[in-house]
Amino acid sequence: MSIVEVSGVGKAFRGVHALSDVDLSVAEGEILGVIGPNGAGKTTLFNVISGALNPDTGRVRLAGDDVTGRAPDRIARAGMVRTFQLMRPFASMTVAQNVSLAAQHHRLSAKKLREHALDVVERVGLGPWAHRTATDLPTAGLKRLELARALATRPKVLLLDEVLAGLVPAEREPVLDLLATLREQEGVTLVFIEHIMAAVMRLADRVLVLDQGRVLAVGAPAEVTSDPRVIDAYLGEEPTHADA
Repeated sequence: MSIVEVSGVGKAFRGVHALSDVDLSVAEGEILGVIGPNGAGKTTLFNVISGALNPDTGRVRLAGDDVTGRAPDRIARAGMVRTFQLMRPFASMTVAQNVSLAAQHHRLSAKKLREHALDVVERVGLGPWAHRTATDLPTAGLKRLELARALATRPKVLLLDEVLAGLVPAEREPVLDLLATLREQEGVTLVFIEHIMAAVMRLADRVLVLDQGRVLAVGAPAEVTSDPRVIDAYLGEEPTHADA
C-alpha cells in the first residue's frame, strides 16, 4: 500500500520550472532515497510534499487523503514530518525542551510530555545533553536534535533533508543505524535526500533521481547507480560503495 503519492506535481518560480510533472509513490514502511545534482528540485519537492509550498499543478496524498495545499502543521499532525538542512532550534531552551515543544500537539500531560521528550532524546544519543541549551551542541548534536524534534511527533512518514550533511563518517554510522531501526521496529516510512552515496546504497530500498526538476530514474540502488543517464547527470566517476 502506498502511504505517499505525488501525482503530476509542478512548481515554477518566475517562469523557471523547479519541478515538472513529478510522479512519486512510496510504500508504507519503505525507505526511499532522493538524489540528484544541486538545483535538481529535491528540496522543492520536499517543500511541496510537506506543505511549505503549494504546487502549481498536481496532487499530494498521504495514506489516501489529499493533503495538497494544507499547512505544514496540519500535515505534520496527519503523520508526515520533515527535517531541514539548516537547524534552527530554540537557542534559549534546553535540548529536552526543544523536543517537548515539538510533541505538544499530542496533548499529553506535562509529566508524560517530559517523559516522552527525554525518551526521544535518549534514543537519538543526546541523553547527556538533555538539560543543556541547544546552543551548546556541536554540529552532529544539532543534527540529532533536528531528528529528535521530528521523531517526537511520532510520524508515520519522515522526510529527511540531508540529515548526514556536515557529519564525519564516524558520526554518520549511529544515525544510519537509528534510521534503520525506525523502519524495522516502528514501521516509519522514510524518504531522504542525500548526497553521500554510501549512505544511500546502505539504507535505501529504492532511489529516485531528479534532474532539472524531472524524474530521471527510479529503481533499486544498484540499478539506478549503474544507469548511464544517472552517471552522466550526477554520479560521474564517484564511487558508490565506499564512504568518503
